[in-house]
This record gives sequence, structure tokens and C-alpha cells, in this order.
Amino acid sequence: MPSVPQLSPEIVEFYSQTVDESSRLTRSADGLLELVRTQEILRSHLPPAPATVLDVGGGPGIHSRWLIEAGYTVHVVDPIPRHVEQAAKAGASSELGDARKLSADTGSFDVVLLLGPLYHLLDRTERDQALTEAVRVVKPGALVAAAAIGRYASLFEHVATTLLDKEHVRDAVQDILATGIHEPGRKGFTAAYFHTPDGLVEEMTTAGLEGVTIHSVEGPSWGALKATEEHTRESMQNSPMFQAALHAARLADSYPELLAASSHMLAVGKTPS
Repeated sequence: MPSVPQLSPEIVEFYSQTVDESSRLTRSADGLLELVRTQEILRSHLPPAPATVLDVGGGPGIHSRWLIEAGYTVHVVDPIPRHVEQAAKAGASSELGDARKLSADTGSFDVVLLLGPLYHLLDRTERDQALTEAVRVVKPGALVAAAAIGRYASLFEHVATTLLDKEHVRDAVQDILATGIHEPGRKGFTAAYFHTPDGLVEEMTTAGLEGVTIHSVEGPSWGALKATEEHTRESMQNSPMFQAALHAARLADSYPELLAASSHMLAVGKTPS
């Protein structure tokens, strides 16, 4: 049996030691906006509970927790050992694994979520492998949802934090805009791929998914929210600005030309019946 693919040591170190993914979506206003909108979008597409959900790259179980509370049965696969432990504490069954080669049986789940794996698979071939595996393990006519970082997210973020005035940051952002790739070894983040909306649709469709649609997660106003919180040093999570940004994200969802302004996109499609 072929061995399970190995994740880059840089990415493993980033999520094991550099960042605490368990609090990323709750410690800032733009993180909370991502959490709220991801829940909204998924709830509008998920089959009724009870249903089985495979949360691939599910991290510490942030999304698994609310899915379980809603009556779904969730199994998390993640390549980071501490995430597997945290997901178990959140109530999900969990295992160490890789999106490119899942241990699940063919056609064994009602839903597959990939809310992180596409971020860190820089080669198109590896992203195709992850999406093909997701399609393999769900039932006919089942939902596959995949998140991606928007191509322009780094540009907007570094304007908000005013780091774009630094030459090395500008160089990194320029490379992302041109290639979609945050090269391994660059500071500030880990190796990552930044999608365009059209590119994400094409990858989902190539994997065999039908009726693919792309949703704007944080919408076009997340940068303003982040900048305000960054420079006032005050939480914007319960502010009128947060509510305005949330409304803007919902409105933007119907306008494809605004998709690229979001920090993240969420693609949904179904396997052939």
C-alpha cells in the first residue's frame, strides 16, 4: 500500500508551534467574521442532521464543535498531532492523516469539508489529489465544500496592518499576486497558495463536482474591520462596524465581481447522483 503523503515540515512547525489555530477565529473581529460566515454558508447547503461529515484538515475542531451541537456526526482528519487531540476534545472522532490520501472507504460520508487543505498544497497536482479524494469518499449526490484563501488577501491585510510600507513585504505580496504562491521560508506566514475565484471553480469541476458555486466569506469590508481593530487596539467584535461588515459580506455573495475582495472563499459542489 502506498505511503501517506508527508506535509512540509515548515507547515507542521507553523501549526504546531507558531500559531494557535484553536483561537484564530475568535480572537479578532475579522476571524470571527470568517467563523460566522462559514457557518452561515455551510448551514445553507448541508443536508439535514443527522448526517456524517468528514472534516478534512479540520484542525482543532472549531467547525466540528458546532456541527456536532447541530446533530451531525463528525470525523476529523488532520496532519497536525495537537489538532487531532484538540478535535477529540471538541467531541469529534479524529485521526492523523492527509487530505491527499484519506483512509475512509469509498462513498462512506454524506459530506466532506476541506476548510484548510487547499491553503497549503502549492502544486496543482496535490490540490487535485485532495479534491479527488474528497469526491471518492462521499456518497453520490453528496456535498463537498472547500475553502480557499483569496488571491488578494495578502495585499488587503498588509494595507490594514500598514506592513505594506516594508520592502520585503511588498516583494512577497507582489509574488503572490503574480503566482498565487507564498514561497516556503518567507516570514509572516507559511507556504501557501492563494486562489482566484475562477481557478477554484476550475479545480472543483475538474475533480468531478457539479453545480459548483463560490461564496464570499468575509466579503469586501473585512480589511476596514481589521484596520480599525489593529490601530485603535479595541475589539470590534461587538461593534456596529462588525455588523456592517457582516451585512456587506452577505450582500457581496450575489455579485461575482466582489468575490475576489474577500479574504477567503468557500466553494460548494455535489458529486454526480
